Amino acid sequence: MNRKYADIIIDISTEKLDRPFQYRVPEDIADEIEEGSEVLIPFGKGDTERKGYVVGFSDTPQIDISRIKSITGINKKAVTAQGKILSLAAWIRRRYGSTMINALRTVLPVRKKIKEVMYETVWRNKDIQDILEEIGDLNPSRYAARIRLLNALLSAEAIPKTMVTERLNVSASVIKTLEKQGLVRVESTRDYRNPIPAKAVKEENAASGLNDEQQAVLNGIKNEMALESRRPCLIYGVTGSGKTEVYMELAADVIARGKQVIVLIPEIALTFQTLMRFYTRFGNRVSVLHSRLSDGERFDQYERAARGELDIMIGPRSALFTPFPRLGLVVIDEEHETSYKSEKMPKYHAREVAEYLTGREGAGLVLGSATPSLESFYKADKGEYALFEMKKRYGNATLPAAKIVDMREELKAGNKSFLSRALAEALTERLMRGEQSMIFINRRGVAGFVSCRSCGYVVKCPHCDVSMTQHRNGMLVCHYCGHTIPMPKVCPDCGSKYISGFRAGTEAVESGLKDRFPTARIIRMDADSTSKKEDYEKILSSFADGEADILVGTQMIVKGHDFPNVTLVGAIAADMSLHAADYHAAERTFELIAQAAGRAGRGDKSGEVIIQSYDPGHYSLRFASCHDYDSFYKQEIALRKLTGYPPVNHMLVMQFFSRNEAAGMARARYIAALRDREEIAGDGIERPEVIGPAPATIGRIDDIYRIGLYFKHSDVNVLIKLKDAAESIQTACFADRSKPEVSLQFDFDPVGSF
Repeated sequence: MNRKYADIIIDISTEKLDRPFQYRVPEDIADEIEEGSEVLIPFGKGDTERKGYVVGFSDTPQIDISRIKSITGINKKAVTAQGKILSLAAWIRRRYGSTMINALRTVLPVRKKIKEVMYETVWRNKDIQDILEEIGDLNPSRYAARIRLLNALLSAEAIPKTMVTERLNVSASVIKTLEKQGLVRVESTRDYRNPIPAKAVKEENAASGLNDEQQAVLNGIKNEMALESRRPCLIYGVTGSGKTEVYMELAADVIARGKQVIVLIPEIALTFQTLMRFYTRFGNRVSVLHSRLSDGERFDQYERAARGELDIMIGPRSALFTPFPRLGLVVIDEEHETSYKSEKMPKYHAREVAEYLTGREGAGLVLGSATPSLESFYKADKGEYALFEMKKRYGNATLPAAKIVDMREELKAGNKSFLSRALAEALTERLMRGEQSMIFINRRGVAGFVSCRSCGYVVKCPHCDVSMTQHRNGMLVCHYCGHTIPMPKVCPDCGSKYISGFRAGTEAVESGLKDRFPTARIIRMDADSTSKKEDYEKILSSFADGEADILVGTQMIVKGHDFPNVTLVGAIAADMSLHAADYHAAERTFELIAQAAGRAGRGDKSGEVIIQSYDPGHYSLRFASCHDYDSFYKQEIALRKLTGYPPVNHMLVMQFFSRNEAAGMARARYIAALRDREEIAGDGIERPEVIGPAPATIGRIDDIYRIGLYFKHSDVNVLIKLKDAAESIQTACFADRSKPEVSLQFDFDPVGSF
């Protein structure tokens, strides 16, 4: 390949510079530089040194040769983005809309090389008789250190160098002298930083027997993966049904064929438990990759994966980009979780990227959940995914009994506590019996919705059937259509004065529980209590070891954890997420409550779930309480079909940001009109539905106005064309310096409100 000129993406996150710039390749680096190399280049009028990535080469200048600058050098401390990584970044940039540099940053979870740790060993380099003769010739008073080392090597052929210098008190110069004499040799090997906890131990024959239901699912998935037209496989299995055992058997089969496995989990909090189960089965060919590791640990695991020295990588969303050379399987556990969707540009979904990646690599994709996302179950319903069901808990465990408590009745009875009488009594019983309890506080999706504590009425938009959001100016706003009304002083339904916004906090609940149960051992798990790397493991291990009676926390405590002694789960403010200004609200509430309920009664003891709500009749709570996903799916998908929301249609959200509100709104209106262009939807193709533009949930942050524009269509490719057209307009506007600056972000099938 002629490498006279290189096309380089500049490491600056701005739409203005989202294109390759051509640079001259100096002769002294022509043999080293390659696609994906991070280079140093002069950029701009002042020739400021910047970093960039090489995305291609040519032997023809694209501009006047006098204007082409030369690359300064290769950044040898950076990880090279190989061809597969570059093409994946290009696909993500095209599919989700972002700058290429942001897409590259996304697919390179490790970008910086860290100094390697070397493990040195001192070896005996002569036979024992020669060593004995050398010891006899040495003066003990003058060469005591040499004699100590040689004597030690008589009983051990090799000794770690650290032991030689620290335990035997032999200096490096003495080792070097003996090395020159040919008596010893020093060998260096790469020593990888190990993120696996020291107490992890591989157990031989750790594989457990599968029951008939698990075996049937395993066989079915193997058969599907053997087909040339293999489909992604969805395991719909109730909590505690043993999905992880199926994952491990699938992994063993893939590894036996010389391929590698990525296992995605939704939260770092789940890493330790999942890692231990896989490590017990597969040993040190398993590792983990997540943001809580040190830079050195992350770099070493990335290197081990790239060299094929690992079989399984476990971690949250970013672990999907592990550079395995022989990828054979991707497993996405708890696939319904919103954490699989990136909140930063590019706003990709791990499930969709995994579909593309496994399709490209000829690998299998397995999704698992007790409460599948509507997107996945809808695809299974249409036959795009292969569906496998597991309806029984593993062993003798049974699903817990559930009770919904009407908090309106508690208020009428004079109970103003956050604890219902039923939950307080149940907690007392567990403390007396020495059993554990979990108190889940539903805080997800809170966006200032307004409800009545007397009758449960929630103020909703008359046009969109989503709750209206309370703004600081005393107005309620719908963030789907912009409809605005004043904040009511009394409930429009029952006339009660107990109408207001509603929020809850883990610290307040923890404090209230300690006041109510002063002898109970209570620990809290939320974002504040898990700020350090080891906090997750400490809290979960402490609870698993029986060092606490009650675990209080947000959604992170209800995701996949297995505590056999937990017999009670209480859900406080269960309906809080139900009234978020988001069409997913009922689905998110069902998932959270069903998953929370699934933590109880996973051992030999029966479990109980108490769900506190101001809207106890809502179908999401009723179906969650009796573990009836099928009925929930039928009702929710019927509503989605009526409203045209995903997964029935796809949705593209365009988010405009500008210091000039009028300019931002004008740009949004102009781009909204793109739906009528022939190149977007030609003859016979329905025009995309457009909603908005309207102010965002928070209409202004740091004096920057935020505006949302929504498009819906059954064909995602039509929305991608819309996105491409909007990007072209943005590029033209950036070139016209007379126009106020308006930036634009894209979000396909969003998982929350904007």
